[in-house]
Amino acid sequence: MAIAIETRELSKSFANCKALDKVSLQISEGEMVALLGASGSGKSTLLRHLPGFITSTSGEIDVLGKTVQANGQRKSNFKEVRNKIGFVFQQFNLVNRLPVITNVLIGLLHETPWWRSLLMRFTVKQRQAAIEALASVGIEQTAWQRASTLSGGQQQRAALARCLVQKAKIILADEPIASLDPESSRIVMNLLQNMNQEHHCTVLVSLHQVEFAVRYCKRTIALNAGRVVYDGPSSALTPQLLAELYGSSAQEFFQTQALTDSSIGNNLQPMSFGKHV
Repeated sequence: MAIAIETRELSKSFANCKALDKVSLQISEGEMVALLGASGSGKSTLLRHLPGFITSTSGEIDVLGKTVQANGQRKSNFKEVRNKIGFVFQQFNLVNRLPVITNVLIGLLHETPWWRSLLMRFTVKQRQAAIEALASVGIEQTAWQRASTLSGGQQQRAALARCLVQKAKIILADEPIASLDPESSRIVMNLLQNMNQEHHCTVLVSLHQVEFAVRYCKRTIALNAGRVVYDGPSSALTPQLLAELYGSSAQEFFQTQALTDSSIGNNLQPMSFGKHV
């Protein structure tokens, strides 16, 4: 199977802080992988390197078979590759004053003539594609509302519709459910899973909640202090293992215990550290 994402000895330092420390990983096309870590572990920094939002201190990044960064320098093809990457932010990243449909259509700016993009003039075909994308995430009725009128869960679904319109081959989701209630979180994770399975998108989603990693992702990559400390089956992420990997910080992963079995899947049982913390 082809490799969608690969990093080799990727490192990044900010002032005296090492955010990433020789991170090497591979993610195959079509995988849905959880990126787990406590606050400050390097998850967001890693995700922002992949589309070239930031550059590394050292190391290399390949995306869809092309080297896009090497030793702190973006390659000339990075914008071409970025157009195939959909990025879902924790804080939605929508333009509040614009209609929802326009926010979705922003995913097509890279293939729209400059004069049309400058005036936000989209074709009937493009608008129809945006309506269909909104329908696929269940919020087509909001198309002409201002983005600011949507709930958090609806805004995140609009961001996913933008990825669909973009025809993204890779979706990077940076804690997309951190600001959402349990039901909205379940809906967003179901949509990501659906995009992975039906649209064959490679999905890398950073999470705080172990329960969602186990429910939706067969594989988890865990970071701690900028290093990969675990790369394996999500089902093996027991409280005992997390306590070994993170020490007292492991409690962060279980602060969402208000989640019920029905909100994340009846086959999951609530986890408890007991005496292991």
